[in-house]
Amino acid sequence: MIRPILIHPDPRLKKVVPPLADSSDALRKLADDMLETMYDAPGIGLAAPQVGVLNRMFVMDCADAEDEPNPIVMLNPQIVAASDALGVYEEGCLSIPDIYAEVTRPAEVTMRWLDLNGNEQQADFDGLSATCAQHELDHLDGKLFIDYLSTVKRSMITNKMKKLKRARAS
Repeated sequence: MIRPILIHPDPRLKKVVPPLADSSDALRKLADDMLETMYDAPGIGLAAPQVGVLNRMFVMDCADAEDEPNPIVMLNPQIVAASDALGVYEEGCLSIPDIYAEVTRPAEVTMRWLDLNGNEQQADFDGLSATCAQHELDHLDGKLFIDYLSTVKRSMITNKMKKLKRARAS
């Protein structure tokens, strides 16, 4: 089921989400819905708070268009190592549609998380996948990519999103 994506500013997007106790059938359904919503948007990552669910989980799939889909569902994700080398990517966000800005983050990260069966997983990510994983993890900590921008730029973007929300509501 495709779920509506919250648009910034929304207080749920600024909440730090507590860890999940365990996986459940409800989380499997949520993960399926989130993947369907992400692919439909289209996007490469989606965190639970973006669909109004304050669970510490996100989904991502950074496979190239010509490759087979490679969906990843992370419960209670954390960065256990990050490179000193930095990478700059132009980021966007499904909760801040049609807005893009360059953000500097570690170029490589090692993530640890639980899968939907409650098994601990760990993997290294680089390039776009590293950026995506860090961007989605930020959502679980109440942070948006525009928080890396200047106050003036952030304020301009927030005002644009407020206008967009008003236009969509009428």
